[in-house]
Amino acid sequence: MHKFVINDFEGPMDLLLHLVHQSDIDIYDINLVDLVNQYLDFINEMEKLELNVASEYIVMAAELIELKSRSLLPHQEENNEEEIDPREELINRLIEYKKYKEITGDFKALEEERRQYFSKEPSSLKDYIVKKEEKGDITLLLNAFNEFMLKKKDENIVTKTTVKEYSVTERSKEIKKIIKSKKKVEFRELFDNLSRDYIIVTFLALLEMFKLDEINIIQEGNFNNIYITGGPSESSN
Repeated sequence: MHKFVINDFEGPMDLLLHLVHQSDIDIYDINLVDLVNQYLDFINEMEKLELNVASEYIVMAAELIELKSRSLLPHQEENNEEEIDPREELINRLIEYKKYKEITGDFKALEEERRQYFSKEPSSLKDYIVKKEEKGDITLLLNAFNEFMLKKKDENIVTKTTVKEYSVTERSKEIKKIIKSKKKVEFRELFDNLSRDYIIVTFLALLEMFKLDEINIIQEGNFNNIYITGGPSESSN
């Protein structure tokens, strides 16, 4: 009694190949009549168990019956050169299917191996390129200030509180004069006084000026120095 069902196979050729292996014989040594009978017995048994048998298995059964009939008929000598041996025809089909099945198995193994690797879609370098003379945003100003403070900390420069009072308005006027004179000033140059009040007021003045479009923040390339230039509102004045 068969211990397997139709769903165990990928198709009728898969079933035939299984029957060959089950018989423990070489494909080239198959007995066409015996193999066809085994196949038909299997199909009949599936039908007796009221299992649905796909139409492709029924079509193969019909082809095998036709091959079996041809193998049992006496050969006409005058047609020997043109007539194809039905046994040889089936052997060739089984060999081709076996090759296909083996290659498919190799592909599945490679696919499973590939699943063990994780990758990401390649990123466009354009996303990381800062164009020359590109106007920055408020984030660039904040990052510049943060780097400035970290550098001063690494250099062990201690900021001190002074008794002199600074206003954002006055410091803005001073920065405008510097920009008007130099056209373009490096961000760190504006922090020439390291007192705490002066640093804070200078940064607040830059924020306010950027908000009013009185300055541009420019970085000429990734990781390069950041410069301050006059903004649109200043150019129009």
